[in-house]
Amino acid sequence: MTRSRRSGTPVATVLSWLYALLLAAPLYYLAVSALKTNVEIFTRPFALPAHWLWGNFETAWRTADLGGALFNSVLISVVAIVLTLCLAVPAAYALARQDNRVARVVTGVFSAGFLIPPFAALIPTVILAIKMDLFYTREFQMLFLPASALPLSVLLLTQFMRTVPPALVESAALDGAGHWRLLFNVFIPIAMPGVVSVTILQLLTFWNEYLFALAITGTGPDVRTVQVALPTLVSDATNFGVLTAGTVLTLLPVYIAYSLASRRMQEALTAGAVKG
Repeated sequence: MTRSRRSGTPVATVLSWLYALLLAAPLYYLAVSALKTNVEIFTRPFALPAHWLWGNFETAWRTADLGGALFNSVLISVVAIVLTLCLAVPAAYALARQDNRVARVVTGVFSAGFLIPPFAALIPTVILAIKMDLFYTREFQMLFLPASALPLSVLLLTQFMRTVPPALVESAALDGAGHWRLLFNVFIPIAMPGVVSVTILQLLTFWNEYLFALAITGTGPDVRTVQVALPTLVSDATNFGVLTAGTVLTLLPVYIAYSLASRRMQEALTAGAVKG
């Protein structure tokens, strides 16, 4: 048994490195392409640039007005995530504490949200934005994104909160803890890996949203997001180095946020394992 484990270790190591290289290859290609001309991108795709064109980043930033677009994307994503968690966490707590017909019906309603394709909701959403006098505004995007994220967020958080030991809940209740104290002092700390997972998942979803951002928020320089601003770099004579540089600039904020949040999730998982 020991020999088989030892013999399998090098294979697992090689496979892990191959998987890491497979993930790193597109990032490397994206990074080096941002510093090349069109000719180099197509003739020497994986080679280092002959001349490092750092000006591609400045051109992309200025041409697509990425500063304002990044601000809009960050603002919309942060507000939408906060609203999503403020709505999903209490809802998941209530569903995790109840096991009756009403709770099952509510869970079914949230599950039904997966049955509605995004394209089917586009026209009703646009009409709603017009009726609310919020069409082509960031505010409606901030309200719409949490509504679209609630089904998955509530169901995931409910499963995490159901792992809270009943004995721990009863002990806190005997000490006089009410629902809000139970939620913040017992359920959220134990379900923190789920909260972080939902945050990461919805951050990626909100940041990459294009269809509704284009249809609802619009293409105005003062309200458009990075996903709407980036295609303005495409034309009949596209400079792919500039386009790739703009893509790198739009990826950096979400990559940094993902790195920080994933580390927090690993720490929460490790703390939970130690406590267990």
